[in-house]
Amino acid sequence: MTTELPLGREVAYPRAYDASLLFPIARDAGRDTLGIGAALPFDGHDRWQAYELSWLDARGKPAVATATFLVPAASPRLIESKSLKLYLNSFNGTRFADAADVRARIAADLSGAAGATVAVDFGLPPMAGVDDDAGSIDIDGVDVAIDAYDHPAPELLACDPAAEVEETLRSQLLKSNCPVTGQPDWASLRIAYRGPRIDRAALLRYLVSFREHAGFHEQCVEQVFVDLMAQCRPEWLSVEARYTRRGGLDINPWRATPGLPPPAARRDVRQ
Repeated sequence: MTTELPLGREVAYPRAYDASLLFPIARDAGRDTLGIGAALPFDGHDRWQAYELSWLDARGKPAVATATFLVPAASPRLIESKSLKLYLNSFNGTRFADAADVRARIAADLSGAAGATVAVDFGLPPMAGVDDDAGSIDIDGVDVAIDAYDHPAPELLACDPAAEVEETLRSQLLKSNCPVTGQPDWASLRIAYRGPRIDRAALLRYLVSFREHAGFHEQCVEQVFVDLMAQCRPEWLSVEARYTRRGGLDINPWRATPGLPPPAARRDVRQ
């Protein structure tokens, strides 16, 4: 499947609008390796933030915008990021009646590729402020020795079943690699839960174990969710990753125990 991807090879710059540039990938491929069946153990979405969107108006004058796309985690397919970049670039030299026409085209095309309704809005979420992380705990300062980097290692996780807590932990040390090009993907992670206290040093070792792992953003977040649920069995769990921008796009997957409200949409300073 990856040999057909536009990743890692020279691709002609699109000169006209072309929805066929979108490359959907079945989510089942990654979920099967995690033991996730048809009944998903989580709710969630993938929030894409697009910084480089342009088209020509009816008289040929360029227009520019930013946009946010919300792809439901229950959709059967995710959308490969470079194909999304190429698709958005295909708008650059094409005339559209107005911004509403562009928004409708994008919503229809992304929904068709994902196999579910994708919400499209012009504009971006606000930047995160100091108050957004108030009460959360930054674990990156934990003094810990680490020597596992090659693949996710859930056996490193540890919890204290005698201590029941409700807290939010955050880290900026999540890194994985593109499964085709090997380019690094960087993210900040927020883990909110109620249940046995998660050992913070153990959690940091586990997150760093993704460092040389090849996996798509969405699959990495789903693995963190599944591993924490299996190892610590919290009453509820929410995992959100905010990945840094590449090619004018960033992606923010969120997975949570069904019924939990989504976190407030925010952009980190690294985005």
